[in-house]
Amino acid sequence: MKHFIHEKGICESSDIGAGTRIWAFAHVLPGAKIGADCNVCDNVFVENDVVIGDRVTLKCGVQVWDGVRLEDDVFVGPNATFTNDPFPRSRRQPEKYATTLVRAGASIGANATILCGVTIGPGAMVGAGAVVIKSVPPGAIVVGNPARIVGYVDAEIARVPASGAEGQAVGATAVPGVTTHALTVARDIRGSLMAAEFERQVPFAVKRTFFVFDVPSRETRGEHAHRVCHQFLVCIRGSCAVVADNGEVRQEVLLDSPAVGLHLPPLVWGIQYKYSPDAVLAVFASEHYDAADYVRNYDEFLQLVRGAKGRNPA
Repeated sequence: MKHFIHEKGICESSDIGAGTRIWAFAHVLPGAKIGADCNVCDNVFVENDVVIGDRVTLKCGVQVWDGVRLEDDVFVGPNATFTNDPFPRSRRQPEKYATTLVRAGASIGANATILCGVTIGPGAMVGAGAVVIKSVPPGAIVVGNPARIVGYVDAEIARVPASGAEGQAVGATAVPGVTTHALTVARDIRGSLMAAEFERQVPFAVKRTFFVFDVPSRETRGEHAHRVCHQFLVCIRGSCAVVADNGEVRQEVLLDSPAVGLHLPPLVWGIQYKYSPDAVLAVFASEHYDAADYVRNYDEFLQLVRGAKGRNPA
């Protein structure tokens, strides 16, 4: 049996993969393409200009409109809705519908609404009832209306207490090469002082520094890696969370004391978010600014990491 169509389902497309099941009262239009081993549940509607990969689950009541692309292993929860026209009018169709892309392994919760033209990154999770109006980064967890990032999938959360860091000069994290460093902090009645010695406490010579502040608490910064540049992050006021990702292991570290620095070496994907309103993040870099050193596409980052491992087998 190539695929299964329930006797009360309607499938007008001939491009359906082996093992796919289309259940009662589902309707698939002629132009749709659906891969292998998919599960299209009751009362799902799939329009013409739709491409669905392998092993995709569409739970009951989902509508997938023209312009939507679902990659392999995507899960779409009950009554989740996609859109394809930012300014819809009755009986007025745009020349071309916006493309909405849900990358491999992403999950969309029940009753979520996905506005057109966005990309849901690979492995991301959209919470139930969320309204997604902007693209979601790889592995991010978003909730609410409008959807905001509240975490990252498989990112173990580690808080580095200032007291522990001061007692341990260098601490390991779950991500190989990413380390915490104790810095010198002096406090007395006159105020507080933090000092960091380059090439001692900061493990490289510093050529550039910049400060991040006045960040709206819901905003995410970073979302890139470097080919050559090392970075050293210190939250000198307030707090923020840093997600470090080497393509295999992901960990979230809370920086909430100037007594702790975090070293991000090259080829580590770094994200900063959860800024407190008063947060000031200092970043020390081993290289001068070079736009070509930035890797801003996560897929490209993964390819570079795999290539580096191939050149340096364990």
